[in-house]
Amino acid sequence: MNNSNNKDFIDSIEAFFDSEEWAWVSVIFEIALTLLLCWLAYKILSKISRTVFKRLEKKQKGLHISFFRKFVNIIIAIGVIVLGISAFAGADNVWKTALGGTSVIIAVLTFAAQDVIKDILAGIMISIYKPFDIGDRIELENGTAGIIEDITLRHVVIITVGTLREVIPNSKINSMSIINCSYGMNCRSVQMKFSIGYDSDVNLAKKLIEQVVENSPLTIPGKKKPDGTMIYAPAFFSEFADSALIIGVIVYYKAVPTEKIKDSINSEVRAAFNENGIEIPYNYINVIAQNHR
Repeated sequence: MNNSNNKDFIDSIEAFFDSEEWAWVSVIFEIALTLLLCWLAYKILSKISRTVFKRLEKKQKGLHISFFRKFVNIIIAIGVIVLGISAFAGADNVWKTALGGTSVIIAVLTFAAQDVIKDILAGIMISIYKPFDIGDRIELENGTAGIIEDITLRHVVIITVGTLREVIPNSKINSMSIINCSYGMNCRSVQMKFSIGYDSDVNLAKKLIEQVVENSPLTIPGKKKPDGTMIYAPAFFSEFADSALIIGVIVYYKAVPTEKIKDSINSEVRAAFNENGIEIPYNYINVIAQNHR
């Protein structure tokens, strides 16, 4: 009797494993296990990527490091998805699965993601040739000016006046003419101009401007002499205007918004001019009233 019961129990188990219900359970379990392994693989590879790029960023920070860190993360995600899909077809078919899906992927990207591809390729070109870097002050041909804050796979982020962020597609900015005020320099610079009256002492005005620039805690020596010594740029008589003489100077500075530099230097120069009798001309109109009898 016991042998008969045991045989019936074993037959019922075998029947369950051969049933359609077990087939579905097996498929669901396989899917869940594959998803778990893919998730673990992504986490491990992402952690390795973060560790590697953190070490690179300690040695040098730059636009290319920021871009390729994001690019590698996308490649890891795509690779894990391809491996996950290929797992259902068997390890021997990994490459067949990847290559077999290539034509489909290319077709989809060609028709639905042309702008994305252009932006990614442009981002690669920007990262390799580096017409600008993070922290550089640039001016685009459309008049946009600001400081480079970041680059993503699709966009360059620029901080403009007032700390607003302007997000420009990589493909668009890569095709523009760019004025880079920081290219090849470890500091920034801005040219400032001051108007003085025709009867004012030009040499005194230049001396006052130079003193203000040199005494400012925001400025640094940025002009290199032939012997390699760094000095402050001298003020210079720039031009004759309709009702004023124009004195110019190049101001060098680091890690300070240009607006703050201009505010500080303009305020100090105005105070110095007033204290020393240097006239700051302005337009005015004389109105002569005549009495008619």
